[in-house]
Amino acid sequence: MMHSMLPVLAAFALLQSPAAGPKPDGFPGLPANHTPRVEIAWNRLYDTDALYALFDRLAAAYPNLLSKQVIGYSTENREMRVYTLTNSQRGSHEEKPAMWIDGNVHGNEVQGGEAVLYTAWYLLENYGHNQRVDELVNERTFYLLPTVNPDSRAAWFRDPNDASSSRTGRKPTDDDGDGLFDEDPSDDLDGDGHIVQMRKHLPGEGNLRLDPDDPRLMVPVPPNDKGIKGDWIMLGEEGTDDDGDGRANEDDVGGYDMNRSSASMWMPEHVQGGAGPYPLYWPETRSIAEFLLARPNLAALQSFHNAGGMILRGPGAESFGEYPREDLRVYDELGRDGERMLPFYKYMVIWKDLYTVFGGFATWGYEGLGAISFTNELWNDAQQYPDSSKSSIVPEGRKGDHFFNDALLMGAGFVDWHAYDHPLYGKVEIGGFKKDVGRVPPTFLIEEMVHRNALFCLKHAESMPIVRVAKSEASDLGGGVRAVDVVFENTRAIPTRTGRAAAMKIGKPDLFTLEGAGLEVLAGGFRSDRFRPERLELAEREPGRLLGERGIGGRSEVRVRWFVRGTGTARVAWSGEKARGVEARVELR
Repeated sequence: MMHSMLPVLAAFALLQSPAAGPKPDGFPGLPANHTPRVEIAWNRLYDTDALYALFDRLAAAYPNLLSKQVIGYSTENREMRVYTLTNSQRGSHEEKPAMWIDGNVHGNEVQGGEAVLYTAWYLLENYGHNQRVDELVNERTFYLLPTVNPDSRAAWFRDPNDASSSRTGRKPTDDDGDGLFDEDPSDDLDGDGHIVQMRKHLPGEGNLRLDPDDPRLMVPVPPNDKGIKGDWIMLGEEGTDDDGDGRANEDDVGGYDMNRSSASMWMPEHVQGGAGPYPLYWPETRSIAEFLLARPNLAALQSFHNAGGMILRGPGAESFGEYPREDLRVYDELGRDGERMLPFYKYMVIWKDLYTVFGGFATWGYEGLGAISFTNELWNDAQQYPDSSKSSIVPEGRKGDHFFNDALLMGAGFVDWHAYDHPLYGKVEIGGFKKDVGRVPPTFLIEEMVHRNALFCLKHAESMPIVRVAKSEASDLGGGVRAVDVVFENTRAIPTRTGRAAAMKIGKPDLFTLEGAGLEVLAGGFRSDRFRPERLELAEREPGRLLGERGIGGRSEVRVRWFVRGTGTARVAWSGEKARGVEARVELR
């Protein structure tokens, strides 16, 4: 009986063998039997050099789809790299609608770099295996800048930090106004590689007491008439008064904010800290602006920050007013879809739902360049919950952080309180959460975060305009004159010219043309009523070249009528900055 089973087993083994069929490749988001060409570990974060190296590996593996360009240098002379992703064999990157994606404008908001990297990796690994990805890579351009702030990203990984330090650019600045630069940073007093907190035991003289349920935490002693006081005080962040001015850690390295220095509603330092002496003063922001201003095909923009779980749009300040209605329709559609794609994220308006930001980059992307622009704040501590129904079970704040740290990280995120002899305060205790906690996700949730946000970007990219000639026909009006009627249709949600671009005349208007040998264009204009062809907005001059300042709206059409004398072939065409040009031919007999 065993002998009779051998042929069956052999046939089964042959079916399971890789030789039984073509080896699957690509990585479509379904893991079974698929191997990426470039393996990247998504359960960790990478410093600046490693992040660039991973992009270079992708460029080497996909040389026809990904290329590198150095657009400038940071304060510490690191390369500002933009990687252009498109199928160059299907047209130049400049003739396709483009999306800009960047991350890590603040040095401590590191996972934005990984989100940019994942977006590139996902597109490249799925190209040739997924029809929607093929269309994106063939018909779109992606300009990818992994880190806006390569200096402070490097320092966040390299040096002792807390969750908030190494945020700004690294150019020395005088944060405390004493005429000195970067002279009083935080100090890693015990040399363990972490900047945490200091507390001091003062029996009966403090304002805090140990939490009876968890002595790692302290709780305030409420004001009372019985003279009851606590036994502890907090001394702030780990460090010393390096410059002897009576304050500790008040002049850290750097101090300028590249998300406050763009040219949209920029305000000086006394209004908006970190703005610099004038817009785009800092070398990093200036190089980005010069790159984008030279690319009128930019139709969409995404900037990755952290944290809080937000999908943010402008305006950054209430005084700007509201965006045009036709653009809000696009924002609201993408923002609400984003809320469904990104659990625990909220679609928000910057000034109204968060705080006022002058000189923000993404607001400039829309208000100055006319591109639909979002800022995503990556990671929300609530994402540690399986679902929102569990949020009532675990306490908020640091008690909740301790629960997840103890339960899911085996305590790795917290430095236990330990004694230290401080040069000013004497015997103190040093301890607290490490820089990662609350700032970046734990390792097992990084891939989910970057995947969901990358796919939100791709949904945004799919919404960039695609124009087609939906209908073209000629009719004989007698006397040798013919009417040529053409319907140009934008099949996607984003207009070929946003309402903002049209109102402020950002970039060039769309161009609708008719030409042909032996043809005389007598008149032409836009039809305002699809059922009444006589209702036209006639051009005053050059009727064969009609300028459309309003462009073609999202999922909308523009009807054009030309009056032509002559016979032959009429070539009708549309061209614009935010989509690939189209044309059709109409025979006039």
